[in-house]
Amino acid sequence: MADQAFDLIVIGAGPGGYVAASHAAHLGLKVACVDKGPLGGTCLNVGCIPSKALLESSELYYQNKKGLAQHGISLGEVGLDLGAMMQRKAKIVQTMNQGIAGLFRQHKVEFVAGAARLSGSGKVQVGERVLAAPHILLATGSVPVELPGLPFDGKQILSSTEALAFDQVPERLLVIGAGAIGLELGSVWSRLGSQVKVIEYMDQILPGMDREMAGQLQRLLQRQGLSFQLQASAKGAEVGKDGVKVQLESAGKASTETADAVLVAVGRRPCAEGLGLEAVGVIRDQRGRVQVDDHFQTNIPGLYAIGDLIPGPMLAHKAEAEGHALAEALAGHPARVNYQTIPSVVYTHPELASVGLSEEAAVAQGRQVRVGKHLFRANGRAHCMDQIDGLVKVLADARTDRILGVHVLGPQASHLIGEAVVAMEFAGSAEDLARTVHAHPSLSEVLKEAAWAAMGS
Repeated sequence: MADQAFDLIVIGAGPGGYVAASHAAHLGLKVACVDKGPLGGTCLNVGCIPSKALLESSELYYQNKKGLAQHGISLGEVGLDLGAMMQRKAKIVQTMNQGIAGLFRQHKVEFVAGAARLSGSGKVQVGERVLAAPHILLATGSVPVELPGLPFDGKQILSSTEALAFDQVPERLLVIGAGAIGLELGSVWSRLGSQVKVIEYMDQILPGMDREMAGQLQRLLQRQGLSFQLQASAKGAEVGKDGVKVQLESAGKASTETADAVLVAVGRRPCAEGLGLEAVGVIRDQRGRVQVDDHFQTNIPGLYAIGDLIPGPMLAHKAEAEGHALAEALAGHPARVNYQTIPSVVYTHPELASVGLSEEAAVAQGRQVRVGKHLFRANGRAHCMDQIDGLVKVLADARTDRILGVHVLGPQASHLIGEAVVAMEFAGSAEDLARTVHAHPSLSEVLKEAAWAAMGS
């Protein structure tokens, strides 16, 4: 078929891609978005959204199973209908899929279903169809990393995709990797009855996050029934009638752990296979990430990349911010992404949310840091909610009082961190945060009190 001209072709309909496509179209560009999978990409279909649906459902089950007598609520025997739980998850995904389709219709984005391949300057091949545009955006996301000795089989050695879709609760689940994905899915199945053990190569869970806060979360998860083995690595596995026997190594000593299913959650890698990057000469680093300049442009003029394809945290909201910024730039508007204020959230119970520097990173940079902390246990609203575990930690520059980082371990941390993000976006100080009037009683008061503590007040 003959070339069809657009202003922008977006390859990938995940968070970065569909946001870039719809916003660029809203700003007046003629846009096509190409994807071989369903709208929403990994995040919507087999990632962020379905996992949060299961986290919510499993937490309700867990709370009811424990009992609500202290609230004056009496229940009969609590049962689990896993099929109904999975149907709810699927319905949420379907609803959000339809929402993106409606967004494309509203802004007149043409969605092209199929596998895309770069085919020369400004051209994209999709089946027999050739699309052309002066600007092409790569937003194809990432895929789970396999371990050499534990290749995915989709049945007992699983990626996060399969671990979202068990048809029955595994009696024993071994999780390799104590990052956000491993802890969240481990929490889901632990709440629903699995015996969950988490193996982590590093000496703390959530490597890279504030060590104190990660340690606090680990203790709370252990109290909920998860077990952990740190500084251990998985070397191989044997699948048999009795389950999966995983060979572990820790401090030079070998051991074996047997489970009914193994979730390998050791990270993700850029998904660029089949795009034809090598043929057009796109430069990538040793980790397979596409190299871009400050405007998301690759070494090929008119070819851009965002999200998990490029360096930086592999987070859906990071990809969205980049997609939005690129659309603004292509439409002639000023645009930027402040990578210092991108929050990270682990959706366990309690949640752990962070923005800015950890205490270790701040010290490593030679900063003089004042640290302020406040416990949820001291907050009236937290007691009313029966969710008193955790704390807020505010890091401020000792000389300027500027906020360097905020870490929230507690109820609704994913919501509370937004206030810290805004404060840091405006170069706010601990005093700014402390003197802002917060509603009483509210969980946000813990953030205020931690800011006061960071001031030394």
